Amino acid sequence: MISGIHALIYSRDPDGVRSFFRDVLGHTSVDAGEGWLIFALPPAELAVHPTDGPGHHELYLMCDDVEGTIRTLSSKGVECGPITDEGWGLSTSIKLPGGDQIGLYEPRHPTAIAGARAE
Repeated sequence: MISGIHALIYSRDPDGVRSFFRDVLGHTSVDAGEGWLIFALPPAELAVHPTDGPGHHELYLMCDDVEGTIRTLSSKGVECGPITDEGWGLSTSIKLPGGDQIGLYEPRHPTAIAGARAE
């Protein structure tokens, strides 16, 4: 039935963000035409949270060691926010080309990814 997830990032600097995912994070891609890259991503999971306001969507990258990942990204010139302990994990943000930010966290909760790997 469902074969995957296609996530979208809208940016004022789409070429810079594409370069970031290709050159900094090392994700492979296919060219859908005219340089429009679509990236393969690591395994994903989806959580649904309650809200009292209008619904919205967030995108986080996950890692096993947030401090080590920040060191690696910083050595490549990527600006990262401070690490905060959210209880459910250690969280920060990554500044993308064009000025937008994306979340990065080291989960402390059970992950669906780990469960899928064990099967």
